[in-house]
Amino acid sequence: MLFESTNIEQQLQKIRSTQQKEHELLEEVRKILCSEDIQEVEPLGNLEAKPPTSHFNIDLLETQRIYHITHIKKICIDYRLRFLDYTYFKGKLPKSATSAIQRLEAVHNTTLKDLKIIAPSRLFKLEDKDDPLLFAPLGNQYFYLIHKWGNDLHPLRKLWAWPFKHIKNLTLCILLISYVATLMIPSGLFSKSSASAEFWILYAFMFKSIAAVVIFYGFALGKNFNPAIWNSKYFNA
Repeated sequence: MLFESTNIEQQLQKIRSTQQKEHELLEEVRKILCSEDIQEVEPLGNLEAKPPTSHFNIDLLETQRIYHITHIKKICIDYRLRFLDYTYFKGKLPKSATSAIQRLEAVHNTTLKDLKIIAPSRLFKLEDKDDPLLFAPLGNQYFYLIHKWGNDLHPLRKLWAWPFKHIKNLTLCILLISYVATLMIPSGLFSKSSASAEFWILYAFMFKSIAAVVIFYGFALGKNFNPAIWNSKYFNA
């Protein structure tokens, strides 16, 4: 294969390493778990900031599996993924995932609740084989990665998701596609002369046509940009 598949867990680790040092992350989680009162934290989007329902032993947690909601949000926006409660997940947990949950519960002598999953939108409607990531809340918008299973994402998924990150990205993409499509039109097809004015008129026509199709598709199917859907439970968010 020309490009390697994308391992979301590895990408999450890269994002975390650039934003927060490991010892700082562990110290922050230690304060959270040792404190009787969970600090009030401004929620991100539709994600409520609430105390964890599971109790963990800080000394038994693996630091490399701890992520803040900002790390998760960025990976979801970059790859057009969703971060939702496990109750919305329509697939079946594999035995490896249920075993990981049981091991974690036994080690920490707790019951894991309010689990969340990172996965493509379609996995919250239909079973599929892409790579979901299962998390447990630690409190104050920190989450602990329990298990990852399935196949890695397509190596070009981030490139595919780039136009949907922002209206500017989508506009630039339409401009580029329109330019390439205009270049494919034979010179002199609509006029005997091959003046540059004809090219730019065709380009403007091509841009409006493609933009109209994209807008119609977006409204018809209720599509939205990545920052608006990454933690939304609604199909047409």
